[in-house]
Amino acid sequence: MDKILDFLADNPMAVVIAAGEIGFWVFIAGGLIARYLLRLRRTSTVLLAATPVIDLGVLVATVIDLSHGGQANGVHGLAAVYLGFSVAFGPRMIRWADARFAHRFAGGPPPPKPPKYGRAKVRHEWREWGRCVLGAGIAAAILLLLIFVVGTPEQTRGLWAGSGWLPRLGVITAIWFVVGPLWVTLSPPKERVNS
Repeated sequence: MDKILDFLADNPMAVVIAAGEIGFWVFIAGGLIARYLLRLRRTSTVLLAATPVIDLGVLVATVIDLSHGGQANGVHGLAAVYLGFSVAFGPRMIRWADARFAHRFAGGPPPPKPPKYGRAKVRHEWREWGRCVLGAGIAAAILLLLIFVVGTPEQTRGLWAGSGWLPRLGVITAIWFVVGPLWVTLSPPKERVNS
């Protein structure tokens, strides 16, 4: 336990990122509870619409830390990646949670399942990878902003050199491409016919 507390004391940005992720889901849960259980449509809309503000809070904390001389490390890069992928996948995650909540608590239809076979599966995988590319692009733009505008390249070396976050984004995107859309395009799963 002491090691965890020492890590958090040495990396306050880790606390900010964890709080951001927790806050994201608290706002979603609060928005859905307000919408379906309390019937407070306007409050629900405000809570769900406020989720991007949490992402901006994480980014602002990162900028403040680096602009006050903080040495960039993997946690600062994780903040940029968190923001990029949250922007790319956040609306879909909210729709996913909303569909399940509506089905469970408001008599809504069963949530749609992702396609498993054929062209629909291929299109789905390409869309998901497109979101990955968008998230990686946003994260890379934020990393470049942190590297060249907020800090100095030497101060932010941990974001771009060696195994920094810029190279990792490329690796993540390439792996997702190979195991996702490329794999499914070359060998789309076919529905089994029972005889």
